[in-house]
Amino acid sequence: MKTYSATPAEIEKPWILIDAEGIVLGRLASIVATRLRGKHKATFTPHMDMGDNVVIINADKVQLTGKKRDEHYYWHTGYPGGIKSRTKRQILSGKHPERVVLQAVKRMLPSNRLSRKQFTNLRVYSGNEHPHEAQMPTVLNVKTMNTKNVRG
Repeated sequence: MKTYSATPAEIEKPWILIDAEGIVLGRLASIVATRLRGKHKATFTPHMDMGDNVVIINADKVQLTGKKRDEHYYWHTGYPGGIKSRTKRQILSGKHPERVVLQAVKRMLPSNRLSRKQFTNLRVYSGNEHPHEAQMPTVLNVKTMNTKNVRG
């Protein structure tokens, strides 16, 4: 028996819409990372871009548990003494709250060329509006996937 390997002609990339309002950030990021890689499909091939196109709305209303709102994101400007930081609370209340979701999903993907290509299939919007109505995205209800009664 031979191992199945998908070809580019066999790959289907449907559009998925996720409403992030009231969903815990880590649980949302793990589901989105799985969808972007395509690991939820029976025809998953590790070296191919099998993932779906994912649109996330209401990223500014994502939930953070415990003291995670006060965790810092650090970066360096390249100059001596140029270390900078911002808390997740500041980013969520600032100009670009969708960056918290983007960073969480990016860190759940592997660090290689293929995952950087797969990451371009993710679109995150802080409001309720998105410009992808023409693609007719299927709504994925993540809230029902994250209840304590449903595990699997």
